[in-house]
Amino acid sequence: MATLTTETGDSDGWRYLFLAWLVALGASLGALFIGEVVGQAPCGLCWHQRAFMFPLAIMLAIACFRSDSRAWVYAVPLAAGGWLVAGFHSLLYAGFIPEDIQPCAQGPSCASAEMTILGGLPLPYLSLAAFSAIAVLLVVSIKRNAP
Repeated sequence: MATLTTETGDSDGWRYLFLAWLVALGASLGALFIGEVVGQAPCGLCWHQRAFMFPLAIMLAIACFRSDSRAWVYAVPLAAGGWLVAGFHSLLYAGFIPEDIQPCAQGPSCASAEMTILGGLPLPYLSLAAFSAIAVLLVVSIKRNAP
C-alpha cells in the first residue's frame, strides 16, 4: 500500500488530501442541507455539480483511510469536471451567458435571493470555490509527495 509520507517521515501529503476530503464533505453536506432541510430544489446545473462532488467526498475519504498517494489520479478529473460545470454556472449567474443558451430557464433557478447563504454568497460561486480548493489541495498533495 502506498503511503503519503515524505523522505523525512512527515505526512504533509496526507494532510492536504485530508483537507481536500473535508472540503468535499462540507460541500456535499451543505448541498444536502440546502436541498433536504431548507427545502430548496436544486437547478439542473446544481445537480450536475453534485454528481461530481458526492463521489469526491466518498473517494477522498477512502483515499485518506488508505493513505493513497495516488488519489489525485481519480480525484483530479472529478474536481476538474465539477470545476468546469461550476465555472459555467458562475458565469451564468453573473450574467455573462446569453439568455438563449441558459440551461436553467425552466424549473428552480439559482439566480433567486433564496439561493444564497452566509449573508448573500451565491451557491454557484461557493461550488466553484469548493472545486477550486479541492483541486489545489490535491495538486499540493502531489508536490508534497514528490521525491
